[in-house]
Parts: sequence; structure tokens; C-alpha cells
Amino acid sequence: MADSTGRRSAAKSGAAKPAAAKPGTSKSAAAKKSATTKSTTSKSASAGTRKTAARGPQAAKPLRAARTNDDALGSKATRRPSRSAMRAKAADRPRPALRVVPDPTHDAPVETPSKNPFAAKLPFDLPVDLDPGALVQTLVSLLRAAGSSAGLSGDDLERRVAGALAFVRRRITGDYSIDDFGFDEEFTREIWLPLLRPLYKRWFRVEVRGIENIPATGRVLVVANHSGTIPVDGLMTQVAIYDEHPNHRFVRMLGADLVFQSPFVGELSRKSGTTLAANSDAQRLLDADELVAVFPEGFKGVGKPFGDRYRLQRFGRGGFVSSAVRTGAPIIPCSIVGAEEIYPMLGNAKSIARLFGFPYFPITPTFPLLGLLGAIPLPSKWIIEFGTPIETAHHGAASADDPSVLFDVTDQVRETIQQTLYSLLLERRSVFF
Repeated sequence: MADSTGRRSAAKSGAAKPAAAKPGTSKSAAAKKSATTKSTTSKSASAGTRKTAARGPQAAKPLRAARTNDDALGSKATRRPSRSAMRAKAADRPRPALRVVPDPTHDAPVETPSKNPFAAKLPFDLPVDLDPGALVQTLVSLLRAAGSSAGLSGDDLERRVAGALAFVRRRITGDYSIDDFGFDEEFTREIWLPLLRPLYKRWFRVEVRGIENIPATGRVLVVANHSGTIPVDGLMTQVAIYDEHPNHRFVRMLGADLVFQSPFVGELSRKSGTTLAANSDAQRLLDADELVAVFPEGFKGVGKPFGDRYRLQRFGRGGFVSSAVRTGAPIIPCSIVGAEEIYPMLGNAKSIARLFGFPYFPITPTFPLLGLLGAIPLPSKWIIEFGTPIETAHHGAASADDPSVLFDVTDQVRETIQQTLYSLLLERRSVFF
């Protein structure tokens, strides 16, 4: 016990003192180790002394030099002058003297270029170097050349040329009238119908029957079958009534909404006498004692397949009969043979029709295979027959809302047209002759 306590105290005392040599170690070895330690310490001290001597005293950091460039931003040379300096400088500038401009004298007449009396009536100014007389002479020469090529000569040619010049003058000066529906009578007579006559006389060679059933004056409603893929039958009916009737009556057609949604076709249709197929418009025209024509089959008739040719489709809701009964206008059934063959409709591309918003997209033997050439109609032989008038005045205006009366009159008109079509087909020798 005493021995262990002595060892602990010896260890504590040994921690404070330098380590003693281990037992068994020679004194010469301890002396060598002590000498080595002293030599290392002296070398480190001498190396630090040499490094410090080599550096010398540490120099102070130089201060950053201030900018002395006069052209720098914010210097006196480029600094924006104050407002007071600018005002003072502007006040020192000499102001320009005012110059007096004399008033124009009214004694001297103002020279104006002389105008041709015809040019003075124009709603626009002609170029200075354009002579109206030379322009008229050129137009007369063109009209005479066109009339000569059409087979006109002598007094007839001169009369036509004079009429054409008078028409051009009225168009330029605005001396013409249209009705509330946009119908331009002069345009229809002088421009529209002459454009359709070559088709009517030479291409389709239309034969008209029963024109005497159309009264000379007064209200009348013509109801016809509709066919042909493109509604050419309405145009030919318009020419037939005007040319063949003794009083040359104009026809007021009732057209579908799609006709008036087209930019060019809608305006042309209104000018030539077509109006919207509505009961209100039809009644207004009949009240004005006009000759109105309607195709109650609509697109169902004109767009039916070629296999259903000359088979009448449903006649709508009988609105045309209601207008006729309310106004007391007679109904004249009209049967058209020949229109079904101008564009034989073999198919209907419904997807393309929906894409363009059309009721149908026809596929014929020539369209779209031949492109624009497929739009040329086939030269079929036409027959247009106007039947005996069906009177409606005895029903009275109050019967215009009676469904039974409307159904009976509609069925009578439809059966009359259908039976007449069958009779005309039996009489026809050939489609094209």
C-alpha cells in the first residue's frame, strides 16, 4: 500500500519536471537528445531573424489616387447647365423680326380650268390630260364593234349604241332608282337579262308553254320545282317570263339565306329582283301587285341525287300558300324539265360541305375531275310550262292560319306540278334534243 502511494506521488512530480531518462538508458544518449533539441531551436531562431532582416520594415499601403480626368461623367466640362443659365442664354438671343404679308386682292379674277359640261356632272374629277370627248368616242367605237360582231347593223345598231351610252351616263350621274328591296329595274333590263339570253336561247334552247296563264297585271305567285345542283332554273324562269310575256313582267324571286350571305352573289341577286324567302317579304310584294316566284323544295330539291330526278321533295311548311291566301293572289304551278341533267349529281362530299358551310358539295361526271371546266353546264333541252292558275281568294284572309286549308292547297299545287313533269318527260324525245 505504501509502495503504490509512493508511485502516484512520483508520477505527479514527474509530470511537472522534465522527463527523466528511462531506466536502462545511458547518460550519453540523454545528453545527445538534449543537444539536438537545442540545435533545432537555435536554427529556427536564426532563420526567423534572417527573414525579418531581408523584409525590412513594412511599408504603408499607398492611398487610391483621386480622379483628375476632366472629361469624366459629372465633371464641369460635361455637366448639364442649370435651367436659369439656359433661360438667361435664350433671353440674350436676338429674336427674328416679324414679316408683314399683304392680303390678296379681290380685283383680279381667279383663273379656273374650263371643264367639259359632261365632266362637270361627274361625281369625281377627271385627270387634266384626259379628254372626255375622246373617251366617249372610244366607247362608241367599242360598242359598235361589239354590236357588229353580234350581228347588228344599220339603225338597230345605232339605236343600241345610243341606249348603251344613255345607260352609262345615268349610272355615272346616279340618275336611276331602286325599290325598298334593292331591285334595280334598269340594271335588270339592260345588263342582267341580256347576259342570260345566250344561255336561254342557244345553250338550253328553252321552250315555254302556257305563258298566257300569267295575268297581264296584278299579284300572282308562281310555284316551281327546283333542281339542277346549281339553281340555274330560277334564272331561266326569270328570262322566260320577261321575254315571252306580252307585258314583259319582271319576276321577284324568293331566295334562301345562303344566297345573301355571299358577298357578290347577294348584291347581284338583290339588284336583279331576288329577296329573302320570308313570309313578310312575300306578302309585301304581293300586296304591291308584283309577280313573285318561289321554289318551295329549297336545297332539298336542287341538291338531290341524280337517281331521284324529277321526284318532288317536301314543300317546306306551306308558308308560300299562307302568303297567297292572305293576299288573295292566284297560284300558278310551274314545271321545269331539263334542269336535272345540266349537272348530274352522282355523289355528295358531306365533309367538304361542312368545312365550307355549304348544304352539299356535288360530285358530277365533270366536277371536280375537270376543275373549272366542270362548272360548264351540259346543254340539255329545256321545257318550262306554266299551268292553270289555282285561285285562293275564295278561302278568305282568315283561312291563312288554318292548317287544313294550307295543307289542301299545298298538296294540290304539288300534285299538279308532279303530274305535269311526268307528262313532259313522256313527250321529250331526248335529253339534249
